[in-house]
Order: sequence, then structure tokens, then C-alpha cells
Amino acid sequence: MAIYDKDNLFAKILRGEIPCNKVYEDDYALAFHDINPQAPTHVLVIPKGEYVSWIDFSANAPADLMAGFIRAVGVAARELGLEKDGYRILANTGGDANQVVPHLHIHIFGGKNLGPMLAS
Repeated sequence: MAIYDKDNLFAKILRGEIPCNKVYEDDYALAFHDINPQAPTHVLVIPKGEYVSWIDFSANAPADLMAGFIRAVGVAARELGLEKDGYRILANTGGDANQVVPHLHIHIFGGKNLGPMLAS
């Protein structure tokens, strides 16, 4: 298992050292607009805790944080008005999935027809 880097970008955002364009925040998670959007709506949701990936989070997070984080993804999608036309959620884990920041994050994509799940 990877060791959590307390100086990663999202840790700095959680500490308020780097600003973000916030969509939603509660005791469990922070949702904010991606600075390099891949769709008309592209938001990241991160848990408030030191978790490298979904593997780390699912094995080590307390139940209340897990439930709160998952709930925050749904709340953020509703806040963004994505319920009617739909949206995609994605979590990259590890190098082969192109996880760039070593802090668990869920991408929410929407605002257009997103096409097939994976390009060949």
C-alpha cells in the first residue's frame, strides 16, 4: 500500500493552503471544480482524511466517513443540476488507471453526452 503524502495537492486544498472553486463541503468531503475540466461540468470530490486511493479508503476509513463521502458525491451532483440528463462518476486508482494525485478523489463528469465508457 502506498504511503500518504501530506504535501499532495488535495491535502493542501483541504488545509486551505491552495484555493479551490468549491461546489459543496461538509464534515466528510469537499467537492470543487477541476482546474483542467474534461467535460462541461467536471468536479472532484475528496474525502476529509488521509487516503491514497479507493483501496486504502475502503480498507481503512471509518463507516461514518465512508457513508458521508459517498453521500457527498450525490449531493454535489444534485447541486450541479446533473440529475436530469445524467452524469458519470470515476475514481482512478494507481498508475495503470492514471491516478495523478495520491489522494482518493471521485470525478463527476456531466453537461454533455459523454459517449462510451472507455475509448479503445
